[in-house]
Amino acid sequence: MFGCCEEDDTIAERAKDEVFELLEDILPQVLEENDGRVPGEIAEAFLAELPRVKDMLDTDIRAAYEGDPAARNIEEIMLAYPAFEAISIFRIAHVLYVLKVPTVPRMMTEYAHRETGIDIHPGATVGSHFFIDHGTGVVIGETTTIGDHVKLYQGVTLGAKSFAVNADGTLVKGIKRHPDVGNNVVIYAGATILGGNTQIGDNCVIGGNVWLTHSVSAGSRVLGPRPRNSIFRDENSN
Repeated sequence: MFGCCEEDDTIAERAKDEVFELLEDILPQVLEENDGRVPGEIAEAFLAELPRVKDMLDTDIRAAYEGDPAARNIEEIMLAYPAFEAISIFRIAHVLYVLKVPTVPRMMTEYAHRETGIDIHPGATVGSHFFIDHGTGVVIGETTTIGDHVKLYQGVTLGAKSFAVNADGTLVKGIKRHPDVGNNVVIYAGATILGGNTQIGDNCVIGGNVWLTHSVSAGSRVLGPRPRNSIFRDENSN
């Protein structure tokens, strides 16, 4: 057992060294000329955050296992769930985004978008125990904040309602555009929540295909109009 632990530590150290060297190679190619930061220092800051990322991903795995009755075991979630792949890449990319590394974080999450159909901007802030069930078509914008123990279903959009423009008609950059979602919130398939001033309070349930551009107080359930189904019988059928 002791030898196994030593081997694991050796593999971890080797991986850490390889990531450090990779970042030292990449960062000079993407940093602005007047950035002034040392690539090695950015790489060290990135590596220092990885234990926290691992802890967050452990909570995401737990949320998936507890939130999906089809989940058989942890290994299945890690290896077969596209949402876990997208969230894993996002959480790593978010560290680089916070460190103000240009281009690379967006490349990472766009790779995850292409592979999984889940679009999470690296600038979004996401709490622990995050689970996306099924996941295809989920969009989470740059200035979105999501609390702890939040569950989304496929087709959910957390997006911008409109874009402010400057006097010359160009878009205003760097402002809050996307909603805030509290703790213990469930958002069902196809729901669309838009706007930087839109806040979803703790313990809310947002029903499928709901369209929201205003805030919802804590403990609320928001349901869309119930569709009416028309059933016609073919008189010529047997």
